[in-house]
Amino acid sequence: MPRVTRLARLVLVDSHGTPLGVLPPYPVPVPWWQESADVVDGARVHFGLDVTILRILFADRPAMPGGTVTYLAECAAAPAGAVPLAEAGVDPAVVTAPQPHRAPYAQPGGPARSVAWAAGRLEELGWTGVTAHQHRTWNLSAIWRLDADGGRRAWLKQVPPFFGHEGAVLRRLAGAVPGRAPELIAAGPEGRLLLAHVPGTDWYEADLAGRHRIGETAHGIQLAALADLDALAAAGVPDRRGARLSTWIRETLAPHRPAVDEVLPDLDERLAAAAACGLPDTLVHGDLHPGNTRVSGDGDPVVIDWGDAYLGNPVFDILRLSETVTDDAAAGLRSAWAARWRAAVPGCDPERAVEALAPVAALRNAAVYAAFLANIEPAEHPYHAEDVPRCLREARSAALTTTVGG
Repeated sequence: MPRVTRLARLVLVDSHGTPLGVLPPYPVPVPWWQESADVVDGARVHFGLDVTILRILFADRPAMPGGTVTYLAECAAAPAGAVPLAEAGVDPAVVTAPQPHRAPYAQPGGPARSVAWAAGRLEELGWTGVTAHQHRTWNLSAIWRLDADGGRRAWLKQVPPFFGHEGAVLRRLAGAVPGRAPELIAAGPEGRLLLAHVPGTDWYEADLAGRHRIGETAHGIQLAALADLDALAAAGVPDRRGARLSTWIRETLAPHRPAVDEVLPDLDERLAAAAACGLPDTLVHGDLHPGNTRVSGDGDPVVIDWGDAYLGNPVFDILRLSETVTDDAAAGLRSAWAARWRAAVPGCDPERAVEALAPVAALRNAAVYAAFLANIEPAEHPYHAEDVPRCLREARSAALTTTVGG
């Protein structure tokens, strides 16, 4: 038996949002709060109940993983054993109060509407027997696996407005680098994306050779994207080229302390030094760790999850890809990356750009998490609240060991 690391407690509502009661906590083996499949399976096993997880309500610890996590879940009717909210110590206002940043898929009836939309698009393409299986839901996305007759499979991904450009990125990549990103079957309202199945597995466990393969694939994507930057910007992909990055970082981190100029007083100088290194701005994935790729055998990796994408300096992707490995391994990844860029852009100085931007990468990450916090409801803040101060500390530490001049 797997070691239990999470207890799930469900507060139940119907499709109109009417509270139905609270279930006792039950064990879930996967510790990550946003993973919904085991929570859904556990409700069926322990209570004979089919549920849809809508959103987190609260947890007994400040951050994941693990602990007792209380979710809002939708079902047709309360089972035996459910107790009234007041008896379970749950304030009904926590369940029923509206929130301006709540995603459509986190509201009663929202997932059913999205699944119906996706099933309808597949049926228009001749698919039959479509069934939906919830995999994940949190402030950054809701993900459903769609199975159909004949072994067919697709995925429904729904994203909040701040990731609304992901569909535009996938459309452009389909023409520029076919097969290097998921195929977008259809895009719909409220951030809905219908994606073709990508064979293989998520490559969280990629070894060093695998990371080099990911670096080669990402480089090819970035070279191909050079001709599409204006179109991508026009389609809504965030434009963080040049001084725009500094402005966005300062504005986004303004509510947080310590202030940007206390953490990295030479931010603008570092950005100018990197720009002088001759690397072209391109499409940046924004979170290029191995788990955001899928691979099948010896095939080329497919880069997934483009919601963090923006236009800017390609240094930021190699810095992310070379995290969580030894110093020697990181140096090898960056050296191979630099050689590719020198071959593509003779006369550029990739190593100097890496040196200048290493602390900026951590500062940018802090701004990313700060932007999440500003655009999600308070109950979801534990997903990211600790990330902002952590990244600010990393930026300050990196600034002490790198120089602008390389």
